[in-house]
Amino acid sequence: MKGDKGEEPERGPEPEVPSGRTEEEEEALIEFHRSYRELFQFFCNNTTIHGAIRLVCSQHNSMKTAFWAVLWLCAFGMMYWQFGLLFGEYFSYPVNLNINLNSDKLVFPAITVCTLNPYRYTEIKEELKELDRITEQTLFDLYKYNCSSSLGAHPPRSRRSLPRALPHPLRRLPGPPPSPRARSASSSVWDNNPQVNRKDWKIGFQLCNQNKSDCFYQTYSSGVDAVREWYRFHYINILSRVPEDSPSLKEDTLGSFIFACRFNQNSCSQANYSQSYHLMYGNCYTFNHKNNSNLWMSSLPGINNGLSLVLRTEQNDFIPLLSTVTGARVMVHGQDEPAFMDDGGFNLRPGVETSISMKKEALDRLGGNYGDCTEDGSDVPVKNIYSSNYTQQVCIHSCFQENMIRECGCAYIFYPKPHSVEYCDYWKHSSWGYCFYKLQVAFSEDSLGCFTKCRQPCSVTSYQLSAGYSRWPSVTSQDWVYRMLSRQNNYTINNKRNGIAKLNIFFKELNYKTNSESPAVTMVTLLSNLGSQWSLWFGSSVLSVVEMAEFIFDLLVITFLMLLRRFRSRYWSPGRGGRGAQEVASTPASSLPSRFCPHPSSPSPPQPGPATAPALTAPPPAYATLGPRPSPLGSAEASSYGCTEVGEP
Repeated sequence: MKGDKGEEPERGPEPEVPSGRTEEEEEALIEFHRSYRELFQFFCNNTTIHGAIRLVCSQHNSMKTAFWAVLWLCAFGMMYWQFGLLFGEYFSYPVNLNINLNSDKLVFPAITVCTLNPYRYTEIKEELKELDRITEQTLFDLYKYNCSSSLGAHPPRSRRSLPRALPHPLRRLPGPPPSPRARSASSSVWDNNPQVNRKDWKIGFQLCNQNKSDCFYQTYSSGVDAVREWYRFHYINILSRVPEDSPSLKEDTLGSFIFACRFNQNSCSQANYSQSYHLMYGNCYTFNHKNNSNLWMSSLPGINNGLSLVLRTEQNDFIPLLSTVTGARVMVHGQDEPAFMDDGGFNLRPGVETSISMKKEALDRLGGNYGDCTEDGSDVPVKNIYSSNYTQQVCIHSCFQENMIRECGCAYIFYPKPHSVEYCDYWKHSSWGYCFYKLQVAFSEDSLGCFTKCRQPCSVTSYQLSAGYSRWPSVTSQDWVYRMLSRQNNYTINNKRNGIAKLNIFFKELNYKTNSESPAVTMVTLLSNLGSQWSLWFGSSVLSVVEMAEFIFDLLVITFLMLLRRFRSRYWSPGRGGRGAQEVASTPASSLPSRFCPHPSSPSPPQPGPATAPALTAPPPAYATLGPRPSPLGSAEASSYGCTEVGEP
């Protein structure tokens, strides 16, 4: 026993404990999930999403696992379907309309009043007289009607005696014959009645292009409309020859049209109005315009705290073929807006007191993605030809004038023009009438794109009007009212009842409504709705979303690593192992190192002790395969590195 103990080999030195982290710990820092199953189990066991752990704890029951998997996937799909609806609603940019009721002192709007009587200017009186003579003759030829008494006592004469014939004469055109189907579909009484040819007439005038290759008739079913439009067409051409700075444009004064003016019980002054001229409505006066020294303010509602006007509505030396109504034209608009009398005006009736109560409304739209509106018109591809702020009507009229100048070569006289362009006159632009009426049809059909280009302004102030009427002056008071007005203005009223009218404009109340748009779904609302849906279907929070993102990231990393491992095993390891085995098998024994060669002539003496089995030796790996193989050496070098066999003595 003691001998055996003495023969035990000495125990080697104790292995040194490595300082710091072990190899396993170092590998744990970069260790990753080895499979999808391991990743899925780790996620289900540690996530805060409800229901995910059921997929792991019930894995021994296939039915429960399938049930919870289907339930979890359905909840996941429903949640993201709701997410899609929420995102769709957000990117549709819906708006809410907020209505606020405010009360404060209000700025009184601008009021424009026109005489409804186009004036006979001094420079064109002779041309207008000639046009009246031609119109008299035309009416006599068409209807056998002598209107010389109403147009200035000009005796009708033949067209050959006129000094110069006007282009585009007014003619009577036969209408199309009635279709037989329409006749048969009607009653028998109508079929037996004789046809009245006068009802099938059409009145119009011919318009042609520059080279007379294309012509059409501008026709009207009503003779009154045809005569008025034909007279208006020639009147526009005559008026285009009047210089813009002509002194006759300011012949009419305020005193001959407005007999009395009061605002807030105070008399008006010349500083409270500005004068302009309209081709169809005559002289116009705008009260409380932006160019006035002080804008009117309304601190109290009611008829006594507004504008009160007494107007003269008699017609004297004016043009009856242009204006067929008596009274005055009125429009309420903003200080920075031009008065488009054709678009938003209304007429006053003579001998009547008209009371207009106003109610202010303001509208603020959202631009950008929430609505198609513009702040100041700078982003609208139409140049503003008016000296005012942007409005949709300003843009539409500017767009039409722009197309008129480009297509017809001249400007329409009803709208402002650039300084380098002339107004249309058929003596200078022979085909402008043809171009104008064609352009008007395209404009009404929006072929010019004006209604598409001209967007609504984001901020709009409007006034809701309501009217009341009463006879003025009354039967018992009309005598002294007429007498006082005649003496005050040094004017004799011929027709008392049709000679004057009264207008009152005031605020009904100082409360005004503001309609403003706001986003219906903001970013805060969207995140709140998304969180509600996430909590509804999974009962989790924002950190759960981070866990889900981490799970997806880990899934992508595992997929990448598995693909990389498969790529390396396919293209690197198998090829290298096959070539190494072939080289080991084909290596001759003489090329092996000497320590691996057996020496049978000099066997080693046996060692005392227990017999040991001979160790199996294997040839070393072919290291030559790890690098470039060397070229064959000489025989001397080969024998020095080879194994030599010792023969017997």
